[in-house]
Amino acid sequence: MKRFMWLMASGLILGTAAAQVDGFVESRLGTRTQSDPGQDQASIREIRLQLGHMDFYGPVDVEVKADFLYDDLDSRRSHIDLERGEGWFDLRAANVTFAPTDWTDVKVGRQVLTWGTGDLLFINDLFPKDWTSFFNGRDVEYLKAPSDAIWIANFVGDWTVDMIWTPRFNADRYLDGDGISFAGGAFTPENRMHADVPTGSEIAARLSRYVGSTEVAGYLYDGHWKSPGGFDDAGRARFPRLSVYGASVQWPGLGGLVNLEAGYYDSRDDRNGSDPAVPNSEVRFLAGYSRELQADLSLGLQGVVEWMQAYGDYRDNLPDGWSARDEVRQVTTLRLTRLLMNQNLILSGFVFASPTDEDGYLRGSVEYKWSDTLTTTVGGNWFVGREPDTFFGQLEDNSNLYFAIRRWF
Repeated sequence: MKRFMWLMASGLILGTAAAQVDGFVESRLGTRTQSDPGQDQASIREIRLQLGHMDFYGPVDVEVKADFLYDDLDSRRSHIDLERGEGWFDLRAANVTFAPTDWTDVKVGRQVLTWGTGDLLFINDLFPKDWTSFFNGRDVEYLKAPSDAIWIANFVGDWTVDMIWTPRFNADRYLDGDGISFAGGAFTPENRMHADVPTGSEIAARLSRYVGSTEVAGYLYDGHWKSPGGFDDAGRARFPRLSVYGASVQWPGLGGLVNLEAGYYDSRDDRNGSDPAVPNSEVRFLAGYSRELQADLSLGLQGVVEWMQAYGDYRDNLPDGWSARDEVRQVTTLRLTRLLMNQNLILSGFVFASPTDEDGYLRGSVEYKWSDTLTTTVGGNWFVGREPDTFFGQLEDNSNLYFAIRRWF
């Protein structure tokens, strides 16, 4: 499949002189709001060129999208790793879509996958995320990392059956210490976290339909935890096996849109919870509500509960000196978006807060559209926490401000 993707990318770069190619060029600069001894004071300093091409060739749709990046903070920028998103080239998409029957669509190749009902919160969306990009000031589109997969959508009456097979496990572009410090500064660019990524395949499926204006869906995933969870006997981070079974419902109500989602995380390498080096199984719930408060002002609210299973066994087997997780973790979010000046000025704020962890994270931005092709953005990422080992608390030294200018063509 990688050979197929490289051929697709070469076709874009070398063979589409007569075709329609669009994209953007962007410069993005950022600085930490405090010093971090393990990191550069600059949080981001890069120039990005994206080229994309979409077209129909008879019964086949072709999509190719590639980013060319100069990252002044990346000492390994000459090395290309498409799975980790490292180096001067990132292939965002290289796929073909066709319909072998009237009731089946097939997409093959590199593609960004997403489903579920959460807003920047993911329960049944077990597709790769790029957490470094999300936290260091890149556009939110880069939170979703691409997958190398085959997607088959079958339309059976009122039902849609989506099946996704990933021949080789696609991990998150997880935090490893490069650009974002965590775990009390234990991981830095000079001391990155290393993990053995599984080579097996992944399967995801969704069964969905509308009942009136209500969308209902069931989900299945079989693979591994997407970011490293725990360590093996040699001290290397690992990706334990994971299966997820879930459901969601979304409907118009209360003057807006209401959504509920749940998932059971079956941690197959430690179902009895006796190994503290492997994540326990969990039950996760999400409830969300969004609406337009008035013209050009929208609100979104969410709440998530993560309930660890076999908690007693987990506590009984926790080694001395290890900090214990709470049995139940709660996260709430608030999104506010305001459009001004004929919708050319966009004010956006998104807050994550965990009352159980006593930590939080604020994403804020001000974007101005000078024209249909030119935008500038000023934004920031702020982390707070009482303890250095909670999820957002451990990221406190990575708070940053950034500026970006993007020109579309």
